[in-house]
Amino acid sequence: MLYAVGSVLLAGLSVVTAQFADPRIVGTWSSKSNSTFTGPGFYDPVNEKFTEPQHPGISYSFTEDGYFESSYFRAIANPQQPQCPKGIIQWQHGRYTIAANGRLTLTPFGVDGRQLFSDPCIHSSAILTRYNQSEEFERYEAIVSDPYHNIPRLNLFRFDGSPVMPLYLVYRPPQMLPTKTLNPTGVSATATSKSQKFKRSEGWDEIELPLNHRVLSKREELRHATADRWWWFGVAATGVGGVLYFCF
Repeated sequence: MLYAVGSVLLAGLSVVTAQFADPRIVGTWSSKSNSTFTGPGFYDPVNEKFTEPQHPGISYSFTEDGYFESSYFRAIANPQQPQCPKGIIQWQHGRYTIAANGRLTLTPFGVDGRQLFSDPCIHSSAILTRYNQSEEFERYEAIVSDPYHNIPRLNLFRFDGSPVMPLYLVYRPPQMLPTKTLNPTGVSATATSKSQKFKRSEGWDEIELPLNHRVLSKREELRHATADRWWWFGVAATGVGGVLYFCF
């Protein structure tokens, strides 16, 4: 069933203008492991840290006004080196739309998505990178009550029609981080909120700092400290070279 549909007549033709929405998918859904969820318990955007779930799984959350959030944790076995399993953790949020044919499209805020990749036999520590991947589902099924678990179930089908593992309702309303861009780019890493906010009466717009600006500042300070150490090392090496030149 489709909801919130509006139309206007243009040259005798009916044109759909309103956004489709389906209140049945509103909430936080999680896979059978019931361990991976969206929200602050999975990803901390302030410190850019993940909390690894107890078991692999996926979770999606949807709001009534068109926002989504997704959490993903996958463990990859390594038969040739059993002691070297890999792990991938991904988090995204953004907007979603439902087309007239039931196609569900997720469009993330590109600057906010994060991926943590772990391969302990190659890298001594996990690698954190930006992650931006739109998702498109050919269709979905919102089942009021799953016959085995007696709770609502959401079935998603990928763009090619293949099914995603069933998702079960965990929270309604959904458990999510704020539905806005959390870590916008283009803001100086060393800026402070005090120096970056100006009154509109002075002709300035307020600049919203990313939640991770303190983390970025620490990285920037570390980078400068490292550069300074190499600079002084260069000065010292040059001095020693000059002394040796005149002595020999």
